Amino acid sequence: MNPVTWFEIAANDLARGKAFYEHVFGFSLTHMEMGPSKMEMFPMEQNASGSGGALIQTEGHTPSHEGTVIYFSVDDIEATLAKVEPKGGRTLQPKTSIGEFGFIALFEDSEGNRLGLHSQS
Repeated sequence: MNPVTWFEIAANDLARGKAFYEHVFGFSLTHMEMGPSKMEMFPMEQNASGSGGALIQTEGHTPSHEGTVIYFSVDDIEATLAKVEPKGGRTLQPKTSIGEFGFIALFEDSEGNRLGLHSQS
């Protein structure tokens, strides 16, 4: 079992962040509120491999280029990166080989977070 079970990506403008991720990855996020926290939940299945998570707008969560980097698994890094800039993001590191483990790239989302992409080819 993978040790990570949940992640949260900070957003200053939750609607803008939701539009960014839905455009770039092609899936729908679901709104949820827990106390003072407003979230847009990424799709997930119970008892499936991988981790669930959400965009979150709440006190104490600030978008950042520093610290932890979350990598999204995609089939085509270059096609995914092409969707980043039109929605207010930017490429930080283009598709780069990591040898037998595939390829990675880094991007900044519409909120100012640094995130990664991973693919096998």
